[in-house]
Formats: sequence, C-alpha cells, structure tokens
Amino acid sequence: MHPISKAIRTRIEQTNEMEHSSPMFLTSSFSFDNAEEMRAAFADETDDNIYSRFSNPTVKEFTDRVCALEGAEAGYATSSGMSAVFASFMALMKSGDHLIACNAIFGSTHTVITKYLSRYGIDFTYVSADSPEEWEAAIRPETKMIFLETPTNPGLDIVDLEFAGKLAKKHKLILNVDNCFATPVNQRPIDFGADIVVHSATKWIDGQGRVLGGVIVGRKDLIQDIYMFCRSTGPALSPFNAWVLSKSIETLDVRMERHAQNALKLASSLEKHEKISGLKYPFLPSHPQYETAIKQMKNGGGIVCFELKGGLESGKKFLNALEMLTLTANLGDTRSIASHPASTTHAKLSEEERKAVKITPGLIRISVGLEHVDDVLADILQALDKC
Repeated sequence: MHPISKAIRTRIEQTNEMEHSSPMFLTSSFSFDNAEEMRAAFADETDDNIYSRFSNPTVKEFTDRVCALEGAEAGYATSSGMSAVFASFMALMKSGDHLIACNAIFGSTHTVITKYLSRYGIDFTYVSADSPEEWEAAIRPETKMIFLETPTNPGLDIVDLEFAGKLAKKHKLILNVDNCFATPVNQRPIDFGADIVVHSATKWIDGQGRVLGGVIVGRKDLIQDIYMFCRSTGPALSPFNAWVLSKSIETLDVRMERHAQNALKLASSLEKHEKISGLKYPFLPSHPQYETAIKQMKNGGGIVCFELKGGLESGKKFLNALEMLTLTANLGDTRSIASHPASTTHAKLSEEERKAVKITPGLIRISVGLEHVDDVLADILQALDKC
C-alpha cells in the first residue's frame, strides 16, 4: 500500500466500525475495571492507556499516520515542534556527548544548541550545509549525533541525505533530521539512513495555522528512550490538537502539490527581477544544490526566499507595502506569508552567525499559500515596485 493511503487508512483501534471519522478521546486519564488491570498497566505488562501525558488513542492515531508516511517504526507526538527537537536531543544525549549540527537551522533550535545544551555538559560543532568535508572532520570519539534540516530554514540550502546517512552509519552516530520544510510526502529521510525525524506539525502538516504540535518518529529503540523522557517531563500533544493534525494529514499530499506548483511559478517569475539580487528555490535549475534536491525530494516545497538589492531598508518597505500576504512568524499556511528572518525568527543570532548561514539584512522568506498564484505574484510585484 502506498504510504499516503496507509496513513489515511490508519485508524484508532477502538473506533466503532460504523464511524467514518475517528472520535476524539478528550480525557486526562483512563479507568480500569479492577486493581489487577491497573497494576499491570503501570508495570508496562499491557498496552492499556493510563494517562494522556503518557499515551492517548487520538494522539496515537496521529503519530501512527506520520510513521506510515515517514516509513518509521515508532513515534511520539509533542506539544510543539521545538519540544520535539529538544526531546530528541535530551533523551538521546548525555553529559560529555558531542553534537554535530548543520549551522543553517531554525533560530530557536540554534538557541537550544548554543545556550542550553552546554548546561547539561553537551558540546557541539557547527558545520556548513554546502561543505561535506567539514562534517567528517568534526567527528570526535565522543560524538553521538548529527542534526540537520533540509531544506534549511530560511536559506533553502539542501543537505545531501544520502551522504549524511552513510557518514552516520560509518561512525555509528544517530542521524536526526528536521523534515519540517519538506514534509513526509515530499521527502523521507529514513530512506536515506536517518534514525530520527522531527517535525513542527504546526507548519505544513496542519497547513491552516490553527494548532501547535510536534512529532518525533524513527527507530523503535530510540523512540522508546524519547517516550520515557517525555512521559516524565511532560511535553505531550493535546488530544484535540492531535485530532486536528490527524485530519490534516488526509489532505497533506494534495496541499503540498499545490503549494509547490505555486512556489515554482512564483520563483520562476521573480528570479530575474531588477530589485532582487538573488533568489533560491530547490527545484529551480539555478539552485546550487539542484541535483541533490531532485534526487531526494518529490517537489521543491512551498518556500521561496530572495535577497533585495536595497538591504534592510528595502526589506522594510517591501513588507509594509504588501496588501494580501500576511506578516507573521508562522509558515505552511493556506495563506501566503512573508517574513524577514534577520529581524524575526533569526534575530537572536549574532550578525556574524547570520552572515555564516547567508541570512542577510535584505533576505525575504515567502511561504507560498494556496491562493491563485497570479494574485500572490501581483501582490509581491507591487510591493517590489515600492521598495
């Protein structure tokens, strides 16, 4: 069965056969018929639900659907994408361990790595997305994990997953991939050797800017460690949000096809604009890692980024001139969104750190929505005329 069909057909086991849409289990805890049943559940002798911080049928349905899409053995859903990223670090690394991370990552992930991991005795080394030789050179005896995003946020660099998978296997490291930008219908890192895949389900998986959520899927033994960590520390996904996200998965494939079609047309139309000094979209032949992108991705995704010639001042004028596109920190919505990474999502980085990952003062990130692409393009063109 195709992963998309398998994901849609994955249902809650307790669901009555007459129900077409799975119900929500909006409960904090679950009851038992007798003391022995309760004892056995707490002793992990059964798979019975105990408490929704541990497990919940609605949350499990969502997680199982993501596992079906990603080709993963097991998973755990969290309250947000960042709680998923943090849990994937803290459950699998300990004091004295070393992390290798691609330096082009989401701003909050950067903060976790640079500010908080050191408090627990975990060291890190950043490597460049487009310099594979740096990756192996960074490996130490105490290295435990490689973490990366591809495409990267916000610069849309493409990391070769086949290379990363082989490197991790060679040195017996955990390969942890943030697959948020691509989504599991567009790219499956596990097929290339990833051990763990994390998502901010808030983004494309929800697709409509309604709820927060995160999910971690991968090898069963690693997910068990993550589950035990999260069970005690509490970043559980709410059953209601899980139900919303699970329903969203049923339209993820068709939505991402439209997002990518719109994004490719937008990128092609803007690439040579006189106000733009550089534009990147993974499925444009001009992208530096185009060959890698078409090897590992089904389409180029829904994000386009470009550099305005006038820098920061042009960026401000452009954003202020937009009439239809929304200015917000989110992405992956039905509605198109424009953001300025240097002053928002990556503002906590130093100027030197932003420069290293090509986040310039004039960089604009567009999350291309499901509107008619001609309307999106028209709004961007009129804003470009005013900057």
